Amino acid sequence: MKDSNWVKELVEAAYIGAVVFIAIQLAVVNFRVEGSSMRPTLLPGHYLMVNKLVYFPVDTERLGMIIPFWQPAEPGRVYLGRSPRRGDVVVFDYPEDPQRQFVKRIIAGPGERIQIEGGQVSVDGVRLEEEYLRRISTTSMHPVRLADDEYFVMGDNRTGSQDSRHWGPLPADHIIGKVWAIYWPRSAWGFPQ
Repeated sequence: MKDSNWVKELVEAAYIGAVVFIAIQLAVVNFRVEGSSMRPTLLPGHYLMVNKLVYFPVDTERLGMIIPFWQPAEPGRVYLGRSPRRGDVVVFDYPEDPQRQFVKRIIAGPGERIQIEGGQVSVDGVRLEEEYLRRISTTSMHPVRLADDEYFVMGDNRTGSQDSRHWGPLPADHIIGKVWAIYWPRSAWGFPQ
C-alpha cells in the first residue's frame, strides 16, 4: 500500500513539473547577447529573459466565432498583454534572415513618421529624449512613415548597430518578445530600461 502511494505522488509531481515546464517555455525564452549594438544597456555575454506573452496577438474576430454569444467590440488583432511601445527593448527575428535573432530598442511604431538629423531622432516632428544613450551619432536619415504593422528599431550603440536605418522597418510579426530581465552574469542582474 505504501509503495503505491509513493508511485502515485511521484507521477503527480512529474505531471505538475511537466505542466509548469511547458507553461514557462510558452511564456519565456532565453536570449544571449552576442554583439555590442546595445551598449551600454546590454553587453556581449549577457543572458536575458524575454517575455513572449506580453505581445502575444489574439485574433478577436476568430475568437468571436468560437465563443458563443460574444461579439468583439473591435474586430482585429489585440495583444494578450499590450502592444509594443517606444522604448521597449525587444528580441526579434532578423527580417533578412529569420533564422537569426537580434535585440534592439523600439524607436517608433505603426503609423508614425521617423526622421534623423545629425543623430537626433524625431518621431512625428517631436524630438526624442533618449537618456539611455551615451553618445549620439551624426547620421541622418530622410523621413520614413511606418505602415500599420511596422516598427522602427535601433541599437543603443548608434555608431555600432545594424538596425532599421540599414534594413528598413521591422514587421510586427517578427517580434518575439520584450526583454524582461538580465539574469547572467549575476553582477549585471536587473531590468533594462
